[in-house]
Parts: sequence; structure tokens; C-alpha cells
Amino acid sequence: METFETERLILRGWRLEDLEDLYEYAKNREAGIMQGWKPHSDREESLDALNSFIKGGEAWAIVLKDIQKVIGHIKLYPDENRGKYYAKYISYALSSDYWGKGYMTEAVKRIIGYAFEEMKIDLLTAFHYPHNIRSKRVIEKCGFQYEVMVKQGQTIYDGHIFDTVCYSISKEYYFTKIQNIS
Repeated sequence: METFETERLILRGWRLEDLEDLYEYAKNREAGIMQGWKPHSDREESLDALNSFIKGGEAWAIVLKDIQKVIGHIKLYPDENRGKYYAKYISYALSSDYWGKGYMTEAVKRIIGYAFEEMKIDLLTAFHYPHNIRSKRVIEKCGFQYEVMVKQGQTIYDGHIFDTVCYSISKEYYFTKIQNIS
């Protein structure tokens, strides 16, 4: 797995020694609800998630350089709803202790560059729940363009169904509008 550095962050593969940092932010109810996943009730749940990150690839730990602490994660998934396009979708989560500091925007911009310039994808999508305004701001700051509101688009861990808002960046848009301003 590739490792990337930004001004304040290191994006790298997950390690077993990241368990405590993952558990620290994954147990937070507020962070989990914003992403639609169940807050982890114990380290065992975090270990299961950590092992899937390690095994699955394309999931980076977001490490704050100055303190060498994992503060979140960012992941690329295949987007198989796009027909002829080689498409991925991006998801991310950040410890609520670090919200509002621009870290996620910094990480997402770096992964966008990787997806288009090195993976050579055609399209990158991102989703957020309508109530997750922080995620919406990250998506918009990173240059994604609004596509559609998917009514009743996702069922979360507790059975609640939410609308999802879909955005995307095409390869053409990235190389003509975003690449040189990021």
C-alpha cells in the first residue's frame, strides 16, 4: 500500500499497533452516527475493523504527523454502479477531537490526486447523509460536483434508513479544473 504525506498528515497502511487509536475514535457515538456505523463497544470490534482494513487494501490510516497518532481513516471502494467507467467511491471518518481543523479536506485531496493520477480512474464518487454538514463541506471543498439525492439510499447498523447525497468528480473535470488548484 502506498504511503502519502501532506503538510500535516501521513496516510499509510494500517498496523496492529493502531488498535488503541482506532478504538478511541471508533467508540465515539457522535463520529459513528455521522458515518452510519455502530460505535464500537469494545476493542474486539475495533480489532475486527482493523483486520479488515489491513486485509482489504485501499484503506489508509490518517496519522497526525506531529504526534504520530491515528486520527481517522480514508478508503476507496469499487463503485460498480457506473457502467463503462472505472470508478471508485471514497469514504472517510475522523475523530471528533479533530473536526473543523481541515485535516479531512487535506487527506481527501491527496487521495483524489492518487485516484486520478496513479490509479487512472475515470470517476470518483462521494456520499454523505443530509444531516452530515461537515462531510458535505469536505466534499465541496475538494471539488466534487453534486449529482443527486438518493431517497432512502442507505440502511445503517440500527435499521434506520437515510437519504444519501451523491457527488462525483470525472477524470476530465479533475484534470481541467482541480489538479492544479489543489
